[in-house]
Amino acid sequence: MKHLTRIANLLLLVAFPVAWGAPLMRAGLLPFFGMSEISVLSGIGVLWESDPWLASLVILLAIVAPYLKTLGLAGIQFGYLTDRFRPVIRFLGRLAFADIFLIALYVVIAKGVGVGRVEPAWGLWLFTGCVIASLMLSYLSPKAR
Repeated sequence: MKHLTRIANLLLLVAFPVAWGAPLMRAGLLPFFGMSEISVLSGIGVLWESDPWLASLVILLAIVAPYLKTLGLAGIQFGYLTDRFRPVIRFLGRLAFADIFLIALYVVIAKGVGVGRVEPAWGLWLFTGCVIASLMLSYLSPKAR
């Protein structure tokens, strides 16, 4: 079990960047027009032009926190980090989960407005799966509890 959690955690180091570039949702103004795909990276790019502070927050929650948490967990699993880092990893895990809530909230708000159309895409499931897998691996890793 110990080796499987290590391998799965290391796989997240590849899966997270794929999820950042994958389409989270498809959005369109009216049902007649084509849908634009929005990924974490494209969303940050657009957001950066209008609000760099909010874009920085999204970068922290969607990219930095999950990746640092995964790296930190690997550090604990392989014995490079001590038990003192467990609270930091837990905190990073909570930050990483905050962005899933925000993305879901945006989808619900956009659907409720009724002006446009928003459909969740496969990247949203991949990104959510990465965050949930990271959370489960933290729990299953004996040294990371």
